[in-house]
Amino acid sequence: MEILLYILTGALVGFAVGLTGVGGGSLMTPLLLLFGFPPNIAIGTDLLYASLTKASGVFIHHRQQTINWRVVAVLGAGSLPAAGLTILVLHYFFSGSQTYSHVLTSSLGTMLMLTALVLLARKWLVPSKRQTEPRLQSFYQRHTKLLTCMMGILLGTFVTLSSVGAGAIGTAILLVLYPTLASNRIVGTDLAHAVPLTLVAGLGHVFLGNVDFHLLFSLLIGSLPAIYVGTRIGSRLPDQVMHPVLASTLLALGVKYAFF
Repeated sequence: MEILLYILTGALVGFAVGLTGVGGGSLMTPLLLLFGFPPNIAIGTDLLYASLTKASGVFIHHRQQTINWRVVAVLGAGSLPAAGLTILVLHYFFSGSQTYSHVLTSSLGTMLMLTALVLLARKWLVPSKRQTEPRLQSFYQRHTKLLTCMMGILLGTFVTLSSVGAGAIGTAILLVLYPTLASNRIVGTDLAHAVPLTLVAGLGHVFLGNVDFHLLFSLLIGSLPAIYVGTRIGSRLPDQVMHPVLASTLLALGVKYAFF
């Protein structure tokens, strides 16, 4: 019965991801916590789940030439070492998963709230709908690579600690720093960065003993076909209906895990 529950959970999250376009971490990890899994297992398992479910999307975007690999490399130069260093800090500076579980849940709450705010403010991040102060725009242009790498470091650290943010927050970073990048290239580039980031972070959690492989396989069985169905239906539903509902849910969950 538990396996069926996890398969159904994978299907539910996969359907929601296809419907809204938001990464599964912001939905999957809170659900696993609700089922009673400890934070380290929920986050570690979800990171590997995210890397495997998003990998096919990278292949499709690569064939369509909608990935800016130069931007992926700059983001990855910050995020991948940060993910590895975060794993080493958890391993060497804490005596076990119970001693750093509060760090994981606080990070999860913070990232859920940030994801919710990004969803609510998304229309103002789109270049055609925002006015950037000229001096600020000039600063972005002069220091784009440095800012991208710094954002990668922050993203790598907090995605490793929470499993949340590689999708929605990564997209927001690209929208702000690369306003001339076409929307399909924003999506493809963010996805191409999210897969290695979640894979490195997930493998780090394997090293820490934080991945339940039986749970992982059950989630994948349910999610992979459900993502396809959700995507087909989601293309017919307006974002202004789906995103506020999802954002409100994530904001409430974020407050719960960050402060309670």
